[in-house]
Amino acid sequence: MEYVYAALILNETGEEINEDNLTAVLEAAGVDVEESRVKALVAALEDVDIEEAIETAAAAPAAAAPAAGGAEAEEAEAEEEEEAEAAEEEEEDEEDDASGEGLGELFG
Repeated sequence: MEYVYAALILNETGEEINEDNLTAVLEAAGVDVEESRVKALVAALEDVDIEEAIETAAAAPAAAAPAAGGAEAEEAEAEEEEEAEAAEEEEEDEEDDASGEGLGELFG
């Protein structure tokens, strides 16, 4: 992971991501540098637009958030409907109880 972080640091500071710069950042951080990993990372990032990759990675969770929020909103709406129905039923029960009290007195 520290190799990727070093590449991100170089990108953020506007430095070229090459073997020498990557090795220098890693050594400054106290990492035991493996040249093969440095070479592999530099080669892998050769044709990658890091800013675009960061934006794409950041957009994926952001795109999922409205979907999750929509599901939560639907659940909240369903709960409100259930509460409203329960309140209506309770009112009806109270009306039935009130009208039933008089009948109960008539028939003992």
